Amino acid sequence: MEFDLLYQHRDFIIIYKPCGMSVHKDSEAEGLTSLLAKQIGVEKVWLVHRLDKVTSGLLILALNAESAAEFSRLFAEHRIHKTYLALSFQKPKKKQGLIIGDMKKARNGAWKLCQSRENPAITRFESLSCEPNLRLFFLKPQTGKTHQLRVAMKSLGSPILGDELYGKNTPKMDRTYLHAARLEFEFHGKKFDVAVRPKEGDWWQKDSVKMKINENPFFGKGKIPV
Repeated sequence: MEFDLLYQHRDFIIIYKPCGMSVHKDSEAEGLTSLLAKQIGVEKVWLVHRLDKVTSGLLILALNAESAAEFSRLFAEHRIHKTYLALSFQKPKKKQGLIIGDMKKARNGAWKLCQSRENPAITRFESLSCEPNLRLFFLKPQTGKTHQLRVAMKSLGSPILGDELYGKNTPKMDRTYLHAARLEFEFHGKKFDVAVRPKEGDWWQKDSVKMKINENPFFGKGKIPV
C-alpha cells in the first residue's frame, strides 16, 4: 500500500494513517515505518507518537534521530496540539467541557476513568447534533494517555460509533469513528497547522456530518504550509 503524504519537510513527514492499520508491526510482514521508508526512498523513519489501530488521520514521523528527539520533547511537553473528530449515537451528559480523571487498567485490554486526579487524563470537548441520534464531537486531548479519547467518550455516556471495546452495545459498524483531524505545532521557529478530513467510513460521508465539520472554524484555518 502507499500512504497519502500530506506534508514533507527535510526533518519530518506527515502522512494520513488509514483506520485498521497499526503503527506497530503486529503480525504483518512489514510495519508502517518500513513501508513508508520504502515509499519515500529513505533507510529509516522514526515513530514519534501513536494512533490506535482503529483511528485514522494525521501521523508525524521523523526523518532523522535529531528531529525524533525534538518531537519526543514537544509531545512530552504537550506543545503539539491535536484535534480529533468522533461520532456517537448517544447524547452526552453535557455538550461541552472538560473530562478529567486518572485512568486505570480494566478487563480485556480496556481502561477505565477514575474520579481521582493524581496523574489525570484531560480532554476538552464540544459536541454538535448532526441529526436525531447522531452527534459529532470535537476532542482536544491535553494529555496523551492510552485509549484516552475512547475512555473519555464512554465516560460521557457517548461511546464512539463502532468502538467494540468501549461500546459493546452499539451496532457493528464499518470502522471506529475516531479521526485525528488537526495538528498545530512549532518546529524550529516555524508554525505548522495541518488538517485533513476522514476518508474511510460511510457515516463520515453523510451530508449532515460533513456540513457540521465544514461549519467548524478549525477546518477553515487548518492548512498545509508551503
